[in-house]
Amino acid sequence: MRILDPSAVQASLANPLFSTDASRPARAASSAGLRPVALAVLTLLAAPALAQTSAPLQLQATPLLAEKLPANVNAPSVVLGDRISGRTELETVIEGNAELRQPGMVARGDKLVYDQATDVVTATGGVRVNREGDRYTATSGQIKVDAVEGFFLQPTYEFIANGAHGQAERLQLLDRDRSTVFQGTYTTCQRQDGADWRPDWILRADRLELDREDDEGRAHGAVLEFKGVPILPMPTMSFPLGERRKSGWLPPTIGLDNKSGLNLSVPYYWNIAPNRDATFTPTVMLRRGVDVQGEFRYLENNYNGRINANLMPNDRLRDGRDRWGYFVRHNGTHDTGIAAIGNVGVGLNLNRVSDDDYWRDFTGRGLSLTTRLLANDGAVSWGRGDFSASVRALKWQTLQDVSAPIVPPYDRLPQVAARWGRINDRGFDYSVEGDFTRFRADSFWTRQPNADRTFMQAQVARPFTRPWGFFTPKVQLHASQYQFDRPLSDGRTSAGRVLPTLSLDGGLVFERSASYFGRAFTQTLEPRLKYVYTPYRDQSLLPNYDTGAYDFNFATIWAENAFAGHDRIVDNNLVTAGLTTRLLDPDTGVEAVRLGIAQRYRFSGQQVVLPGGTPTAKGWSDIMLGASLNWHESWGFDSVIQYNPDTGRNTRTTLQARYSPGPYRTVSMAYRHQRDLNSKYIDFGWQWPLSGLLGGRDELDNKAPARRAGGNGSCSGRWYGVGRLNYSIQEKRLVDGILGLEYDAGCWIGRVVVEKLNSSISSSTKRIMFQIEFVGLSRLGTNPLRTLRNSIPRYQVLGEETTPPSRFSAYE
Repeated sequence: MRILDPSAVQASLANPLFSTDASRPARAASSAGLRPVALAVLTLLAAPALAQTSAPLQLQATPLLAEKLPANVNAPSVVLGDRISGRTELETVIEGNAELRQPGMVARGDKLVYDQATDVVTATGGVRVNREGDRYTATSGQIKVDAVEGFFLQPTYEFIANGAHGQAERLQLLDRDRSTVFQGTYTTCQRQDGADWRPDWILRADRLELDREDDEGRAHGAVLEFKGVPILPMPTMSFPLGERRKSGWLPPTIGLDNKSGLNLSVPYYWNIAPNRDATFTPTVMLRRGVDVQGEFRYLENNYNGRINANLMPNDRLRDGRDRWGYFVRHNGTHDTGIAAIGNVGVGLNLNRVSDDDYWRDFTGRGLSLTTRLLANDGAVSWGRGDFSASVRALKWQTLQDVSAPIVPPYDRLPQVAARWGRINDRGFDYSVEGDFTRFRADSFWTRQPNADRTFMQAQVARPFTRPWGFFTPKVQLHASQYQFDRPLSDGRTSAGRVLPTLSLDGGLVFERSASYFGRAFTQTLEPRLKYVYTPYRDQSLLPNYDTGAYDFNFATIWAENAFAGHDRIVDNNLVTAGLTTRLLDPDTGVEAVRLGIAQRYRFSGQQVVLPGGTPTAKGWSDIMLGASLNWHESWGFDSVIQYNPDTGRNTRTTLQARYSPGPYRTVSMAYRHQRDLNSKYIDFGWQWPLSGLLGGRDELDNKAPARRAGGNGSCSGRWYGVGRLNYSIQEKRLVDGILGLEYDAGCWIGRVVVEKLNSSISSSTKRIMFQIEFVGLSRLGTNPLRTLRNSIPRYQVLGEETTPPSRFSAYE
């Protein structure tokens, strides 16, 4: 540590600009509100800049203002005070409003004594220290400045990272990042005015070890109190001081559902490395038995993945059967070591469970209550320049339900695909792709022969694009060949098909300036016309291995083929017409309004259909009508209507609206009607403050709840209602539902969520999730956050920090 010599400071006082005479105060000091000694020090530090008065002052970036101080900062320490005395290179005594400043630290007290031989500062009387945003007060203390070692007596402390604070009998500084608190307290509840203030929650411990380098706190002989009541005694515990991960036992979780009964889980987290971790979760289910879950995650430069697994031996609700499941995800690129090949992509998606009832008994294990088809999929891909290729193997596990059986899809063992293509080669786009797939399935379910299918598709297009429109003629050729493992109904063991497709697609874009409701816009008018011709080929005897009908919507109405997959190529002789108009912000281009209409006309009836399908007659199709309004960022509206002009009725209707005026405020509603399936649903989701209804604050502003702003024990926080309801109007029943309450008190958050999910026509899974989160310490109970995020559109987690706090936010 280097310190400015007091003799140099005294010498500077001879300058007429400064005076220590109380009867003749310094002009500069009075105008700037600074003490004379402080000005003397500032003059010494600024002398080089003042010598060059002819050049204008230039602001320059400096690492001293970085959030993280650079290593080995060699800068002088500055002392300020009413009186400075001492012996050169031995000791310096600062009395009266004494201050010691160095990069990252400010120490204040009634008296500071600096021993230059030992590099120790002794502070007495009203000691205050700010070290990189962390603040301490004490009656007295010592600090070895460069090493940041020492102690404080009767200290209080506050940490900038999470707002935690407390007090103790003694605080021992071990180095820049580690300290130990004896007979101390720890809480994130912000202190309020008044001598009778008590935090909502507080951790009391015989010894607290605080490690800022690892962002970890360890408490020994600790008791957690909530609302003045001890709720959790802990001989030893660890807790985070920031966002960094650490190994150790996580808080136990308690859950309740109508199938497994009371569930108690005690997870253990293993921070293996910065890019690898694992979690082991033993769970006791009161009605079932003991279940053990595990999760392993890894992240490398070129690949990443996750492995989940669980095992429950002797499930009492399933006749003592062993229940298990595993779910593997891996994606990345790997170097083959062969220069001619280079890197290849590898992807794995493996899902396997012990029995057909797993999907309804174990929700939240990588499966949803609608997932009864489990893919076991592995693929290797390669690409270079215009060419790409892949090899894939896919095998399905189908979870059957006797009340609603499903036909399993075909396994692909294997599938080999390749593609070559170029874009804008002398104005042309062209490509050729081929695919060989071996389809295998149990004929008991499919009632079809297995087959090896080879498929090829070539296409060439010549797009003409201008700012005012586009025109794209395109020609496609589809060819496929089948080899069956048993004869078809006509005796054939092989079949083939070759079909061309011609399409002409064009559109125009007109623009004009417009004004509606006092707001300026750029309005567009975009007509589009597309003609498609594919001749008819009889494909009725061909089995269907991977083909399904496209949903009829604004995107697929322009498709050349009405089917996804390669087993059916629809015969087409049709034209599609559409018209779209938009209102765009002229400055940002943001779309405020979009209106669209589209319809097809068939010059000849469609004859190629899927097994059991109905041909489409010649003439006009249903009309697609769409509208999207985003007039203001707080709300939006979308609608799509499929209208049948022959019957004068809507075939399908989807209406969606949302209102999100600010943080933690969102309401969304959707209405879906599909006449051919005789289904009508209303979907309603929300997250909203319950102002004044449950004893919370009455003001309803658009600001996010302040972190660490509550916790005064008087329910001054805010209640929030959350939920999502999916109701079938036709069946007059709630299909799925989530209802919950959240309470944000600033330093703690409480959540209670009730969930109902239908697992079949006659049964459902119901569970209760309750959690209390002590901000900056831990969470207790069952975590409902994943359910809320996945279910409620635009849900925001209460208490989630968006930006880390700065060490300059409490700069002194």
